[in-house]
Amino acid sequence: MNTRAVGRYGEDIAVRYLTKNKYKIVERNFTCHYGEIDIIAWDGESVIFIEVKARKDDAFGLPREAVNWRKQQTIVKCATYWLFKNKQTGVPVRFDVVEILGEQVNHIKDAFRP
Repeated sequence: MNTRAVGRYGEDIAVRYLTKNKYKIVERNFTCHYGEIDIIAWDGESVIFIEVKARKDDAFGLPREAVNWRKQQTIVKCATYWLFKNKQTGVPVRFDVVEILGEQVNHIKDAFRP
């Protein structure tokens, strides 16, 4: 399985996990001129911007370690744009990471802050 297929597989697992846990998925693979956000969802009154990282194993480190400062800044810029575009400025937001290692799902809530 190539990296794109692993990523898509990981996002599918993350969406099933989030839906099962009562998140309302709004959008997948939101792209703008700043970059991309894997999943945007509502959790109650908050908009959650979710980065999904999937790996077959931890030979190259844990998936969450790939969400470095630069990636975080890209997600924050995309989120700011999405909020403005969808007239959702002022709503509570959170940035989560869902890491998938093999078949194990680890949801890291409030993984980083802008």
